[in-house]
Amino acid sequence: MSHEAGPADIQPPADPAAAPGVRAQLLATEHWSLLASRSTTQGEVLTRISMFLTFTSASLLSVALVGNATQFSDAFRAFALTILSIDVLVGLLTHVRVMSVGMEDLMYVIAMNRLRAAYVDLDPGVAPYLMAGFTDDEEGAKRTYYFFGGRRDFSQVAGSSMVFMGTVNAALIGLLVGSALLVAGLAAPFAVGAGVVAGLAFLVTSLFRGKRRYDDVWRKLTSVSPAGGSSAGGSPAGGGPKTP
Repeated sequence: MSHEAGPADIQPPADPAAAPGVRAQLLATEHWSLLASRSTTQGEVLTRISMFLTFTSASLLSVALVGNATQFSDAFRAFALTILSIDVLVGLLTHVRVMSVGMEDLMYVIAMNRLRAAYVDLDPGVAPYLMAGFTDDEEGAKRTYYFFGGRRDFSQVAGSSMVFMGTVNAALIGLLVGSALLVAGLAAPFAVGAGVVAGLAFLVTSLFRGKRRYDDVWRKLTSVSPAGGSSAGGSPAGGGPKTP
């Protein structure tokens, strides 16, 4: 008579510390999964930005062509404001996605840094050969973004896709506001000034929101492998969770 396996027959899992090869394989699998997800996300957002720029260029060209055809009549003004409004809407939606991807990219970097900390925990001798960061704190993330260090935060932020999209959208918003005020009968100097103020206000607000979201990440994150120290359940720099 065959014997069915019961709870008493289930063997407890082996101690993970006794099988470093298995742990390394599991960590490497997770690492490759994160790399693939990061690459896919970056490719998607770059495509979104390219689509937005193509759409905006084509729509502004159509505004110029319609203006010449209608001799810049009242119908042209309504058409131009409608097109600019659509451009701004598409730009804002793209901007939201770009900001989300920026945070997601930071998420992937932190996760992979934590996996590298586990590699170092398995074999401390590999630490000198890792140019990317292997601590899941802010300094570790900055090292992963730029291996050689020394890059100023200003250059990193100024060259980001978030600032690029914020600048383009600020220009579109300023153009829309200025054009709408001109159509409403406001004097050109005041309309232009109001458009500039609206664009700058959007850009500053965008930068402020991005900085706040970035700071929130580090305020809420519980580091497992901080640089130069230890945290709850963690080992000194580069290490993973301590084993009893």
